[in-house]
Amino acid sequence: MKSNLQFDFLVDKGNNTLTIVREFSAERQLVWDCYTKQELLDQWFAPKPFTTKTKSMDFSNGGHWHYAMVDPEGKEYWGYTEYYDVNPIDFYRTIDAFCDSEGTINQNLPRAKWHVTFNDKGENSTVTTVVTYDSLNDLETIINMGMEEGMIATLEKLDELLATLKK
Repeated sequence: MKSNLQFDFLVDKGNNTLTIVREFSAERQLVWDCYTKQELLDQWFAPKPFTTKTKSMDFSNGGHWHYAMVDPEGKEYWGYTEYYDVNPIDFYRTIDAFCDSEGTINQNLPRAKWHVTFNDKGENSTVTTVVTYDSLNDLETIINMGMEEGMIATLEKLDELLATLKK
């Protein structure tokens, strides 16, 4: 079934953007909830074998999500997302950064602006994510860090979670 779901990973080096389009076998409200509720994000937002843990989250305009992806040995990789434009079940915009456990932004790694849009597609839904970087170098850094492979593995975990939530 997964193979029939749309997945596009488009790199636009002229505009320093990644566009990721992913179809899910679930209604839009449920997919929205999985992207915006801490207890659900913690169940899928990291590629296997990593897990996710949230330190703090306020999903609202001006809010944030401070979280870590944790590898099997317990090493933590921290991220900080600032929400600045939230329009429930349609879209949200963020600024995303790598940080430490205290939320201090890592200035040596790229920051990005994310525009995440949710749409109906028959009985399914799609999520279109446009990620904009400040420079081509930043975009290439993220691609070389394994962004495409990481997104594929992470979104497959979301497929698994959605299948359990729909039952």
